[in-house]
Amino acid sequence: MKSTRFYYSEPIHKFCNQDISYILGELARAHAFTLEQNQRNAWEFQIRALRGWLQGVNGHIIFEYTIPRMGKRVDCIIISEAVIFVVEFKVGASKYERQSINQVVDYVLDLKNFHEKSHHKYIIPVLICTEAKGTDWHFEFYEDRTAKPILTNGSSLRDIIFDIMPSIKEEPINVFEWIGSIYTPTPTIIEAAQLLYQNHRVEEISRSDAGTFNLSQTTKTISNIIQHSKTNHKKSICFLTGVPGAGKTLAGLNIANCWHGEENSEHAVFLSGNGSLVDVLCEALAKNDVTASLEKGMGANMSNSRRKAKTFIRNIHHFRDDGLERSGPPLEHVVIFDEAQRAWDQKQTSSFMKNKKGIFSFNQSEPEFLISLMDRHVDWATIICLVGEGQEINTGEAGIQEWFNALEKSFPNWSIYTSPKFSDHEYTSHQKEYSSYLVERANFVNGLHLATSIRSFRSENVAAFVETILNCDVNKARQLYQEFENDYPIVVTRCLENAKNWLKLKARGTERYGLIASSGAIRLKPHGIYVKNKIDPKNWFLNGESDIRSSYYLEDVATEFDVQGLELDWTCLAWDADLHHDGTNWIMKSFRGTSWQNINDESMKSYLKNSYRVLLSRARQGMVIFIPKGDDSDRTRQTAFYDHTYNYLVSIGIKSI
Repeated sequence: MKSTRFYYSEPIHKFCNQDISYILGELARAHAFTLEQNQRNAWEFQIRALRGWLQGVNGHIIFEYTIPRMGKRVDCIIISEAVIFVVEFKVGASKYERQSINQVVDYVLDLKNFHEKSHHKYIIPVLICTEAKGTDWHFEFYEDRTAKPILTNGSSLRDIIFDIMPSIKEEPINVFEWIGSIYTPTPTIIEAAQLLYQNHRVEEISRSDAGTFNLSQTTKTISNIIQHSKTNHKKSICFLTGVPGAGKTLAGLNIANCWHGEENSEHAVFLSGNGSLVDVLCEALAKNDVTASLEKGMGANMSNSRRKAKTFIRNIHHFRDDGLERSGPPLEHVVIFDEAQRAWDQKQTSSFMKNKKGIFSFNQSEPEFLISLMDRHVDWATIICLVGEGQEINTGEAGIQEWFNALEKSFPNWSIYTSPKFSDHEYTSHQKEYSSYLVERANFVNGLHLATSIRSFRSENVAAFVETILNCDVNKARQLYQEFENDYPIVVTRCLENAKNWLKLKARGTERYGLIASSGAIRLKPHGIYVKNKIDPKNWFLNGESDIRSSYYLEDVATEFDVQGLELDWTCLAWDADLHHDGTNWIMKSFRGTSWQNINDESMKSYLKNSYRVLLSRARQGMVIFIPKGDDSDRTRQTAFYDHTYNYLVSIGIKSI
């Protein structure tokens, strides 16, 4: 059976009787890269060992099964009766290292979550360290039918398989259906950036939802607009909208990848004003580039890899500064602006230019200046603006209206492409309605809106649920929560240690978890949560569980500014009195000096609400909300500030632990 999903697949009895050189030949032919001798030796060892260990076992064996979301392949999958064994070899290893255990567990979780024919099957991770001592084993399954990892030197593999069979009373797996199953991954934005950077197609690493415009369709829509602009020497601007977590950033990265090439006239770059996102993604790409080079036996230089990554993803402010320093057009003909609704208005931009750049006569908003940079091209240019709902979280962020104001004021020759969804209130709240002049100019394209959240692969209703919480729509929130609570757990607690323990019990393999809170959550400090202590997002998001700077340690807290645009598998949201419920509505406060002050400015209220919208939508798999009990002896931490919020969330149906 030939497939791009694996290198070799046969019934076990046939595998055990085939010529070893034939099997090696099949593996070598399927291998797309130069075959190193170490890899050939490892395969030969695995083949010889498995032929002995699997004598008398009924089932099917698959070598090098691909896991696209992770950009890796499983050494071996054995399907026997109703059980899937995911086997990872460490040839020559004498210890069962934590990293290797996490690797095989990650493979199992990927199959369980994203491989349709594995969703309801029993899956057992097996780590074989060939020079390690044998271990005793017992089978312990989670609720989702995945087992805790089995550690062996391989000699007990047949006994392990035979031992589990009597207890699994299920119909045998149809191997051909399993191999041909739909695989619908939802990578984190970090994983997606790494894979796209390695020239994977977005179709390989993302799911496709019937009834919605998926990412590949959106890419095609925007690519057609870019090509039309190039062919006809036009300048165009696209506004791509979508619900939180719908994959706007992934779509933007995919466009940048498709049109990226420093030597081509259509060279594209992904730009973001989100410094944390840019830093984390660039560092992740650079680390991945170095690792890939070393695996191929090539030299690697971290500085060069970082420099290379910054031609693909850049900070929008650096792009802007380049435009200030020189009068010519940018290198790029295609630019993707992430979180375009967060661009600065004229007041904020002028203030920045005056105070930071010494430019006293600057009279443009950030959108107007950025369009003017691309307008310097004499032939063609395309701007893609990625627009989120309710994502403005900082002073001076103008909302998407500022882009339309700039187009109407200064760029009448630019073609405008938007989704019909642009008239929705999420994009126009606190802004004047679009003029009939702009409506007449716009080309409305359905493919420019992503309607389904893919951040949480467990439930499509999480984004809507967050909205109902913030809108105090208790009945709707209760209804939505009942629909997904078994797939996407949310719990609340008054004890921070309970919250941390819950995260640690829920996370498996390298699933990432972390502590998050609002930047205005000043009075969480008595609980050891100090939001004024600035983290390094690169360390927090990328480093492993042994690094005290990483999110895993649950010591450093990330705010909405650190996590916007990024995500974790599991989160603990620590909730302070800056946004607290009074039994009916949300009360919004800002801590000034020694006390909480009312927020009266509508824009500032919107920023605070959006901050909690960001925080509530960071988890892919579930979250725990920590609400302190308060202390009436401290006027800044009155119990009433916290009790009403806790009672409100419990009234929705969120379980307390």
